Amino acid sequence: MIRINEIRLSLDEDEKELNKKAAKLLRINEKYIKKLTIYKKSIDARKKDDVHFTYSVDVEISLDEEQIAAKCKSPKVSLAKPYAYEIPENKRVSKYRPIVVGFGPAGMLAGLILAEAGLRPIILERGKAIEERQWQNRRLNEESNVQFGEGGAGTFSDGKLTTGIKSPYIRKVLEELYEAGAPEEILYSAKPHIGTDRLAVVVKNIRKKIESLGGEVRLECKLEKLIVYNKFIQGITYSCRGESFDIEADSVIMAIGHSARDTVEMLYNLGVQIMQKPFSVGARIEHPQSLINKAQYGEFAGHPKLGAADYKLACHGLHERGAYTFCMCPGGTVVAAASEKEGVIVNGMSSLARDGENANSALLVGIEPKDFPSEHPLAGIYYQRDIEHKAFELAGGDYKAPAQLVGDFLQGKESTALGEVNPTCPTGVTLTKLDYCLPERVSATMKSAIVEMDKKLNGFNMYDAVLTAPETRSSSSVRILRDEFCQCNISGVYPCGEGAGYAGGIISAAVDGIKCAHAVLGDEH
Repeated sequence: MIRINEIRLSLDEDEKELNKKAAKLLRINEKYIKKLTIYKKSIDARKKDDVHFTYSVDVEISLDEEQIAAKCKSPKVSLAKPYAYEIPENKRVSKYRPIVVGFGPAGMLAGLILAEAGLRPIILERGKAIEERQWQNRRLNEESNVQFGEGGAGTFSDGKLTTGIKSPYIRKVLEELYEAGAPEEILYSAKPHIGTDRLAVVVKNIRKKIESLGGEVRLECKLEKLIVYNKFIQGITYSCRGESFDIEADSVIMAIGHSARDTVEMLYNLGVQIMQKPFSVGARIEHPQSLINKAQYGEFAGHPKLGAADYKLACHGLHERGAYTFCMCPGGTVVAAASEKEGVIVNGMSSLARDGENANSALLVGIEPKDFPSEHPLAGIYYQRDIEHKAFELAGGDYKAPAQLVGDFLQGKESTALGEVNPTCPTGVTLTKLDYCLPERVSATMKSAIVEMDKKLNGFNMYDAVLTAPETRSSSSVRILRDEFCQCNISGVYPCGEGAGYAGGIISAAVDGIKCAHAVLGDEH
């Protein structure tokens, strides 16, 4: 097929115009176009008086495609091959079913690939089904919450599918999500998202597909220990609703997520090689979505084709560290994301419609191992936990989150009353001074970043904008070491995804799940 880049459409033009514009670029009659598929679609808002869409399209024609592509002599035109994922040949020789621990993005895709290969994997997930994972009267269930349960932590997010990695498996992930019920736009949007509401359907459909292929997904089943002999995995012990079970196994994919700290400690005590890893700390910042729309789209703000605007900002070198926004949720809400007793953390999510009054994003500061309290491999976990406990106490000890107006934060004074922005954290907030729970180096960098980011996005330093803290789980603070075959120093154990330190979002975690499934199958690439 022929790929054409940089086709422009105004906000008022219909996508049917793509056929005409593609034919014109190819210098052919439109009747010769058999099929046109959108490959990529993005909003170009660099000039606020000229906001428009830019497309890349794949075109199949009834003429000689190679000849036509060469004849038009345009840098926008090239030949492209359609993507087709192929499961590698199964070189695994074993009488045991592979085990996957965790049913977040990494575990889901690892389990799906193994099921498609006919290996009937057993997938363990410590948390409950999606509909049972919501907060109830500020009572924390340590085994099933925003971090743990069917779909993993990514289920309670924007369902954001942007990623910085390059991998042919990204297309496989997107196609599986679409097949499971995600909107078609994820296949071509430059900033694809599913939305928390639609993710619940998608996750359940992926589970059903795995089960239809002979796999099992066992919810409310927690890995307790690995059974190891002479540095080879022999099996696992897991608990389920008060009972304990053993399973013999020679392949265990550990897709445990970034908050399974007790599991990481179990691995460390077994002698698994773990190293410290940089991560980030900060808070959620909430603005009126209308302010973000105006700042990003100018006079086009509110246009029905544009929807809620997003942003991505970064400042480098502030106070010898960087600050950046992360997981921006247009029209979304702040999420209470605690997973341990007497600890408070927050995250963000949006529905597919992104129609809430507020926009929220993490405002994060980089933390390096030199900032950790010791050289212990798990010192980053202890660093995170200390901040989370301080936040719990600061907000009153009932899982409310500490919050402060941006203006008060910049002036170093405690907030006592809300202004124009109503915080959306479902457990409620306690107005206070965030300097009491955030490390001084983090607070100082955030304050400088807010001022600098306002120069890039007008209104970012809005006095009444609300900071809700802390955000400590944007990524794992450890990396579980693995070799070129994706195995750790216990043969047959495959550290995988975000919790193992090899991913940083839904797509990269899912891709790593595919990679580890391939390793179990014996694929050497």
